[in-house]
Amino acid sequence: MAYSLTWLPKVLQDAGLKVSECPGWETRGHGDMGKVLGVLCHHTATPGKKANMPTLDLLITGRSDLAGPLSQLGLGRDGTYYIVAAGRCYHAGAGSFQGITAGNSSFIGIEAENTGGSDDRPWPEVQMDAYHRGVAAILKHIGKGAEFCAGHKEYALPMGRKTDPSFDMDPFRATVSAILQGDTITMQASAPVQPATRPTLRHGLENDAAMVKLVQAKVGVPADGVFGPNTLAAVRDFQTANGVTADGIVGPQTWGLIG
Repeated sequence: MAYSLTWLPKVLQDAGLKVSECPGWETRGHGDMGKVLGVLCHHTATPGKKANMPTLDLLITGRSDLAGPLSQLGLGRDGTYYIVAAGRCYHAGAGSFQGITAGNSSFIGIEAENTGGSDDRPWPEVQMDAYHRGVAAILKHIGKGAEFCAGHKEYALPMGRKTDPSFDMDPFRATVSAILQGDTITMQASAPVQPATRPTLRHGLENDAAMVKLVQAKVGVPADGVFGPNTLAAVRDFQTANGVTADGIVGPQTWGLIG
């Protein structure tokens, strides 16, 4: 049986964000959510190589001391939202924010890929832009303002128990509020921008056939212009071979490898 947050992909996609659905996400969770009252922002604190979303499997399966799923959403360094679960997740723990104490039942958790260390700042602009827009899209859907976006470090009790996310939440909420009010927020010129001639391609969508043929020629499947299961599998193999997240989505990073 699918849990209640099956609206997440469409809400994020309608906001112009890149979305990758992890298999089985619709029925994944520790039971269903209660009434969604806000969003809780995290960073993963995963050490080591700064890959796009190395924590994804952990978010799905959990740790030795805490069963997964550990958040509804993962946010990669390239701005991709990974849909992990449609049910309740163990991400909040004990805490309080805006009078809300049942964090796991009340907040959608977003785990953004970042080590949390000084060597991982500033955050990628494309990732922060997606963070702002994704939070705004969720809050708009549930009818809440930016004041219902909390950092884990603000929610967690006792105070100081958590330090994530590593950025200042007040300016973060200010940007989310501006987006909710319809203000135009643009990334700085140095942020990666996908060329207009290279659209995002993915299985299950109506894609530009000519662009699909370019991809198919590169990944070694018949160039029929249809992004079917064989093309999806070949794209994932190509991404794995090139050391990027094998989500099967042809976005800016994969286009850069295709050339």
